[in-house]
Amino acid sequence: MNRRWFFLLTLLLVPCFTAALAATEPDFDSMRQQMIEEIEQQVRETASQLDDDKLDPRVIEALAKVPRHEFVLPTRRHQAYENRPLPIGYGQTISQPYIVAVMTDLLQLDPGDKVLEIGTGSGYQAAVVGELVKKVYSIEIIDTLGRKARKRLKRLGYDNVKVRLGDGYYGWKEHGPYDAIIVTAAASHIPPPLVKQLKPGGRMIIPVGSRFATQQLVLVEKNKQGELRTRQLMPVTFVPLTGGHKR
Repeated sequence: MNRRWFFLLTLLLVPCFTAALAATEPDFDSMRQQMIEEIEQQVRETASQLDDDKLDPRVIEALAKVPRHEFVLPTRRHQAYENRPLPIGYGQTISQPYIVAVMTDLLQLDPGDKVLEIGTGSGYQAAVVGELVKKVYSIEIIDTLGRKARKRLKRLGYDNVKVRLGDGYYGWKEHGPYDAIIVTAAASHIPPPLVKQLKPGGRMIIPVGSRFATQQLVLVEKNKQGELRTRQLMPVTFVPLTGGHKR
């Protein structure tokens, strides 16, 4: 085959290959909408625990915008919108979408808020919160995960999310105090440094318990006088909060 015929054949085949690849790409938009419908149904089923049977429409809108398939392993993209946690490597997981939605909703976020996240993971939770607020400061203790999340968030345009590598137990004091704090790993207790960095009138959502015991999703509210009120909402399962702090 001479070069001219090879070139013409290539021109004909490339569009065919491109079309074939596009045809095998899942319909992520439809899958994302199905995920949202499942989340809304689960919220209605757990209304007695949440004291509400629906999510803030802004949270729903954020879930509809964030491409969860960009935050999972390439081999898991086809499962990205299933309402369950998925492994992301290094012994970590991306949380179940229902849990992401509920934790975000419970913070009662306003557009001008500044939020601290402990446990960046793949960056999905930070992206969802980033759709709702002015600034998100997120801390990840696993170096490789944190660096990948930072690049991913930047690539997807989440310039209002800043990722730091370090031990989240101690928070990120220089950017505090925060309107809200979200912890995506289970602690044996509510870390005092995080309580200090929470603004009066602010909220913190955190799973409390050990890996081998029942964990509870706990809502922490600090009133204007700095007094705390905590409430256990529901049993959950999270990877443990790690670091050099004493447990």
